[in-house]
Amino acid sequence: MASKRYALVGKDCVSCGCCLKVCPIGAINIWKGVVAVVDSQRCVGCGRCAKECPAGVIELMERRAEV
Repeated sequence: MASKRYALVGKDCVSCGCCLKVCPIGAINIWKGVVAVVDSQRCVGCGRCAKECPAGVIELMERRAEV
């Protein structure tokens, strides 16, 4: 069963890579060297990336119920 949450990176990401280092499943990548992007299908919603982000731009979102 998938987690009820997933991480979402805000537009003010500074692409420092701190989130990549703490993601236990490698669901985060730096896109074109500019911004971190989370694969929401792989993200387990643990929140480690949000806690580690020095810019404070990662938040955990609730997944929408699939019909």
